[in-house]
Amino acid sequence: MLSPFSKQSFAVDLGNNNTLLTDNRQILLAQPSYIVFNPGDRSVRAVGDEAYEIFEKNHDQLRPVRPLRWGVIADYESTTLMLDRLVRQVYRNRLFSRFDRIVSGVPYCATDVERMALRDVMEQFHSSQVNLVSEPIAAAIGMGIDIREASGRLIMDIGGGITEIVIISLSGVAVFQSLKVAGDSFTQTVIDHVRHEHRVVLGWKTAEQVKMKIGGAMITTDGPDQLVVKGKHLSDGLPVPVKLTHDEIVHALDTPVRAIEETLLQTLDSAPPELSADIYNNGIHLTGGSALVRGMAQRLSLTTGLTVHLDATPLLSVSKGLSKVLTNPRGYQSVLN
Repeated sequence: MLSPFSKQSFAVDLGNNNTLLTDNRQILLAQPSYIVFNPGDRSVRAVGDEAYEIFEKNHDQLRPVRPLRWGVIADYESTTLMLDRLVRQVYRNRLFSRFDRIVSGVPYCATDVERMALRDVMEQFHSSQVNLVSEPIAAAIGMGIDIREASGRLIMDIGGGITEIVIISLSGVAVFQSLKVAGDSFTQTVIDHVRHEHRVVLGWKTAEQVKMKIGGAMITTDGPDQLVVKGKHLSDGLPVPVKLTHDEIVHALDTPVRAIEETLLQTLDSAPPELSADIYNNGIHLTGGSALVRGMAQRLSLTTGLTVHLDATPLLSVSKGLSKVLTNPRGYQSVLN
């Protein structure tokens, strides 16, 4: 039980699809980044898991919001309220809690304005210190990589909104590339494909299931090869089943996957020779929730000829890294902003 009068520190991994709260020992909360408002008075109806259940099933009197886009805050007020409610679920006596330090992950590519907005959201908790850590660096720490080494490490974080690729050496980023193609792009591609080829409209959550169950970056045999889902037919609006196959969804996803692949090759091409030699020895460290798409690690390995190390818990790598930073902020002072 958390004492309401002891000083607490926590870390936030605020993602397009999921928000995770951790302290210096464990994951405290992991819930979808969704919030639902009652539109009349803008009061909060639900956040997290409850809001996700309402999403796409709501009537006109409820307004669901996904407050983050491309890994950064798209709706400041909604993000502030959502995070406040999620923090209250962990620290139920928040009115009396005194927070010592809050550490938040932030995309490396975030602008100064986007970083300021994130800081402002965290400031609502009146902690003694608010620090930001670049998410690829936090992910590297969470994967057990010693970022202080001179040896170059390539971290590839395929999240919900963006893909970030960095080469880390001596606690800093030597080479960096990002693109706004990631898990959400895969889901939208599935929706577009089914609409165009089958004349059936799928909901976002159904398309997510298709992506994760039979989607892939390449053809594999390590999962189901077809799936029947229900959607709405374009011609008459009636609900209909549609059978989708692994091969066709892989083919549909080839365009966004190829964009990620090409960005990885650009990153490798721009690396200095000494760091390239390190990467040849160390391989690629792959993380982020969308790294779990079937065949992603295999395809990237075939494309580059390098070993790809898929993190055992890619959804948690950033949170694990932030937790380690909370444990030893002095030791990680160089990565705190």
